[in-house]
Amino acid sequence: MQHPLHLFRFCPKCGKNHFMENDFKSKRCEDCGFVYYFNPLAATVAIITNKSGEILVATRSKEPAKGTLDLPGGFCDSYETAEEGVAREVLEETGLKVTSTQYLFTIPNIYKYSGMELHTMDMFFKCEVEDCNTTIADDDVEALQWRSIATLDSKEFGLQSIRKSIEMFKELYKNNTL
Repeated sequence: MQHPLHLFRFCPKCGKNHFMENDFKSKRCEDCGFVYYFNPLAATVAIITNKSGEILVATRSKEPAKGTLDLPGGFCDSYETAEEGVAREVLEETGLKVTSTQYLFTIPNIYKYSGMELHTMDMFFKCEVEDCNTTIADDDVEALQWRSIATLDSKEFGLQSIRKSIEMFKELYKNNTL
């Protein structure tokens, strides 16, 4: 697998084209000495459940994986915590207001966007919301639905980290370890 740094030809600091591989995860400018490390992007994912043993799932309205199932979430903005990011994404995509978050686990992922493979660090949170009966699909979500946790099939989800998280969450749910 080719590292995404191969796409970067010019130094982001001085603009010169002497931006050379420094090591597997960085490039160095031979003119100004700037070293750029290509670290994973922070992303958050919300796992929202209700008292009926269901989980809120979204249908993606955009690529990658358009039309497949997903969980609410997205990239963190600069200067926001992961908890703030997941709450913002839930509000943008579902109209629901997050009242509390519980960190569950992290899964590295590759997110294909605009012809690039972006390395992400997907942080999963179990989120409590004010009123789970008033969802509104918005932003990059086509539709929202409540699905039984017990019968949820991870193969219906389009993104690799989400598929893996569904299996992990189902195991935690089954063992009552949440």
